[in-house]
Amino acid sequence: MIKFFRKIRQNMIHENRASKYMLYAVGEIILVVIGILIALQINNTNEAKKERAKELNYLKNIKTDLNLTIAELDLFISTRNSQIEAAKRIIEHFDGKPIEDYNAFNKDIVDIYTWQRFFLIDNTFQELTNSGNLAIISNDSIKNALLTMQTIYKKIKYNEDHFRYDAEVTLYEPSYDMLDIYPISKNYFHQVTNGNMGELVELKKEDFALMLTDLKQKNGFAFAILEFTTMNMGFNDMKVKSQELIRQIDAEIKKD
Repeated sequence: MIKFFRKIRQNMIHENRASKYMLYAVGEIILVVIGILIALQINNTNEAKKERAKELNYLKNIKTDLNLTIAELDLFISTRNSQIEAAKRIIEHFDGKPIEDYNAFNKDIVDIYTWQRFFLIDNTFQELTNSGNLAIISNDSIKNALLTMQTIYKKIKYNEDHFRYDAEVTLYEPSYDMLDIYPISKNYFHQVTNGNMGELVELKKEDFALMLTDLKQKNGFAFAILEFTTMNMGFNDMKVKSQELIRQIDAEIKKD
């Protein structure tokens, strides 16, 4: 094809058909420009497809993180509810209710002493932000939802830090003087491991007598009720937001 156009051009030059040659030259330039534009368009389209494929992969990974987070949230919500009920039972004994099962009472106490922190599973989000690729998420609603999740998580961490301080002052420090931790811990581990660890030490009224007269300890368990309830509100909020975000991601993925 190039040889064909070259031959036409040469024939025009030989025939001194200058005006027609100029017209032909302009047409040839236009064809070259059009070819370049088409090539650029094809290249841009290919690059856009690559970026979209990369974005979809991130969205799928975010969805995986969210499903793992929801499972973790369910576990923490259940655990916190159990600890709230345990704290309520303990306070009843501070108020004079006789203890009928010291093993169960001991488990309630240590369950609250050994509370766990929640950690958000957001590996993909962290990868996006640390690499500066968050802008690859083209759906603003999804992007804003991810940022909202981080805000909720910060509130949960604040509440955890708040309870950690209260527990240090009202539960941990007083217990060092009022409780013999060694037999209590052996008894606890025997219960939670079905006898694979620890020892079913016989516990009795005297082991908890000082603690049950201490207002600071009672307040510590009251703080557990209040602050674990607050934490669960944050967990439930995060769970709802996670489920909604998964629906948004599914809808975005279906576009392709």
